[in-house]
Amino acid sequence: MQASRKIAVAGATGRVGRHLTGVLAERGHDVVPMSRATGVDLITGTGLAEALEGVGCVIDAASGPSPEEQAATEFFTTAARNLHEVGERAGVERIVVVSIIGIDAATGGYSAAKLVQEKAYLEGPIPARILRAAQFHEFVGQIVDWGRQGEVAYVPVMRTQLVAARTVAEALADLATAPEPAGQLAPGTPLPEIAGPREESMVEAAKLLVARRGNNVEVVGVSDPNNPDRELQESGGLLPSPHAQLAGPTFEGWLDTSV
Repeated sequence: MQASRKIAVAGATGRVGRHLTGVLAERGHDVVPMSRATGVDLITGTGLAEALEGVGCVIDAASGPSPEEQAATEFFTTAARNLHEVGERAGVERIVVVSIIGIDAATGGYSAAKLVQEKAYLEGPIPARILRAAQFHEFVGQIVDWGRQGEVAYVPVMRTQLVAARTVAEALADLATAPEPAGQLAPGTPLPEIAGPREESMVEAAKLLVARRGNNVEVVGVSDPNNPDRELQESGGLLPSPHAQLAGPTFEGWLDTSV
């Protein structure tokens, strides 16, 4: 059994963070949830020093407040800088960050901002570990809601390998507590990835979700020429690498227990 550790979770009330706090607590760790709701602000630094007192590892699962590239980049780089600076003074030994599969090829938007975030963490004084994840099962409903216009939901054409947020949380907890050599990863070392057990179509997943909800909504797949990630999404650039960890449930299996 792993020894109990004090682990702080940034973005503790978010899609992955809420699962993380539960997974870590179930495994016997002392969890410090960090969010504005708990009095901790990653951007201003308010409450950060107090939250990190005695913490051995920080898991950053916070998402930016905006999908726009510049705003997201500013959020991610500021949060990374503050967690490194305050964490180093507090004696934090490791930072684990959730990122997105395929962003090496991103040309703009939120994915490009996440790539800058990775770089900021890997260049900081505290050893950082990145886990790249596929799109979450929970993301499908959000995409449907974003694209809904009356009785039609416009969903971007996307090849993905959808994964449950709970599954990602479990992998992040593993990475946070695994015995590893000190220091940053050697250059060229592939970043770990996690994805669902099979490739899925975002449009077909959206149709399945709408049917399970019982909504009278038509799902229409769209290819937006103004989307900087369009080619990445449609060409399979968001699919996992051969070294990725694949874990269930499938999207349909997740729907059976969640919707």
